[in-house]
Amino acid sequence: MLRILKVATISALTFTAHPSEVLAHSGGLNSEGCHNDRKRGGYHCHRNTTRKTAPRYTAPQGFISSGVGSYRNCAAARAAGAAPVYRGDPGYGAHLDRDNDGVGCE
Repeated sequence: MLRILKVATISALTFTAHPSEVLAHSGGLNSEGCHNDRKRGGYHCHRNTTRKTAPRYTAPQGFISSGVGSYRNCAAARAAGAAPVYRGDPGYGAHLDRDNDGVGCE
């Protein structure tokens, strides 16, 4: 009985101590607790991390952009038959790559 009471107390404290971290998301976070915001764009974190923003990919010097741009969203990439899109390929955009692994619309 005492063990059940300890578990219940610890569970209650966990949910009340950091409710925003526990209830902020239904999922879709990377290993650092961050994700791309589909509605407003951008990248943000829900867990207290030391790194405030995700590292941004910068094209190597001398890279010539094709001028095509990126797909508006993954539905557009799938409709064009291009999904998944890889970093460096025409149509790739950081907003399509939720976990920043270089592969969008996985």
